[in-house]
Amino acid sequence: MFALGRLMLVGFLALSVVYVCLMLYSRAARREALEAEWEEEIGQGNRDTYVESGMREYDKSLRRKLLLGVYVVPFALMCAIVYFTNFH
Repeated sequence: MFALGRLMLVGFLALSVVYVCLMLYSRAARREALEAEWEEEIGQGNRDTYVESGMREYDKSLRRKLLLGVYVVPFALMCAIVYFTNFH
């Protein structure tokens, strides 16, 4: 039981690092896309306001929430492996 808890703790820490890296990359990519969109299509008004408005919409989007799959999918696979190894 102690080994499983230790595995879950180390796994959670590793997945947290992966989540933070993906989140930072995804936000940077979206910010660059908004800046490019403003330069190519709009080109007038306040660029920073446009980008910040787009980032607020992005924060509420499904894409950002899907990053939580970084935690759910590996945990479900680990539970399935433990179940089939021990009880099947």
